[in-house]
Order: sequence, then structure tokens, then C-alpha cells
Amino acid sequence: MIESKALIELIEKINKLMPKNGDTLRSDFKENIKILIEEYIKKMNLITKEEFDVQKEVLLKTRLKLEEIEKKIK
Repeated sequence: MIESKALIELIEKINKLMPKNGDTLRSDFKENIKILIEEYIKKMNLITKEEFDVQKEVLLKTRLKLEEIEKKIK
């Protein structure tokens, strides 16, 4: 399940637009819209910030090793 501040804020904003007297309707809608948004985000093939940071670190280490090897070759 994707839990981000932006997603939660979006759901809350949509939830505020719902009629005040329909608690069951609001609750059902909130869950359904959350599921729809999460499915859409998954289809976009996005990664989390943590996954990005890990890959960024791996790439940095790889680049440093490559530069070291290039210096040895010269």
C-alpha cells in the first residue's frame, strides 16, 4: 500500500467534498478512491524515494570504482 502525504491529502480533500450526512457513503468512497489512486500509481511504474536513494548510492559507488579503474589503466 502506498502511503504518502500527498496521497492522503488528496483523499482528504476529495472526502471533504462529499455530503456531510452520508458517513457510510463517505467511508466507502474514501476507500475506493484510495484503491483507484494506488492502482493508477502502480501502473505508472513509479518507485519510492527510498528505492531511488538506494539506486542512486549504488550508481555513485559504481561510478567511483569505474573512475578508479580508468586511472589505473592510464
